Amino acid sequence: MGSAPAYKRVLLKLSGEALMGNDSYGINRTVIERIVAEVGEIAAMGVQVAVVIGGGNIFRGVAPAAAGMDRVTADYMGMLATVMNAMALQDAMKHQGIDCRVQSALNLEQVAEPYIRGKALRYLEEGKVVIFGAGTGNPFFTTDTAAALRGVEMNAEVVIKATKVDGIYTADPKKDPKATRYNKLTFDEAITKNLQVMDATALTLCRDQNMSIIVFNIFKDGALKRVILGQEEGTLVNCG
Repeated sequence: MGSAPAYKRVLLKLSGEALMGNDSYGINRTVIERIVAEVGEIAAMGVQVAVVIGGGNIFRGVAPAAAGMDRVTADYMGMLATVMNAMALQDAMKHQGIDCRVQSALNLEQVAEPYIRGKALRYLEEGKVVIFGAGTGNPFFTTDTAAALRGVEMNAEVVIKATKVDGIYTADPKKDPKATRYNKLTFDEAITKNLQVMDATALTLCRDQNMSIIVFNIFKDGALKRVILGQEEGTLVNCG
């Protein structure tokens, strides 16, 4: 493989947990700076990058109280957590000289622009990184589904899901030493085998819109760049 990017526009899905590193909750500054540096590296290659961020690192701190909470209320709290993460990402990007914008699916004008598809597309074409907060703006939908939705809306070529493992395995590699990694899967295989790639809504949306997904380890040095260059990294999920 050469040094030319295999993709022109990508949707990167970052979990909130990715931002906390080995901390029990919150945002680890060293980790966020490292992730942002890797995003900046691919943006500098001319790749247009949109990001959907989760909120688990912040919501984890209030999860015990949320156990008996109304589901809709808890989901809106989770959406607000993703906006906090989006703002932290934006700040870290600005410190590294990366031009970026935050758009929120919830109306929070003091801290983020509202989600407007045409504006987001224009920002991407201008080379700005666009960070989408607040998921889809609706309860009962995960940030994985938001990633699939925004990926389709932004006409991205692929949804890249950043995780703590280097792909999709037959079983949890931390619990099962015999677990093996898939290089490639079809959407139907991922759904029927219940491999926890993304939730079924996200997988079905990607399948129906023929939007490939690559699952990789964001903590593996250079992994994101290798994915962008089309090299063998992580697990590819597509229509087959």
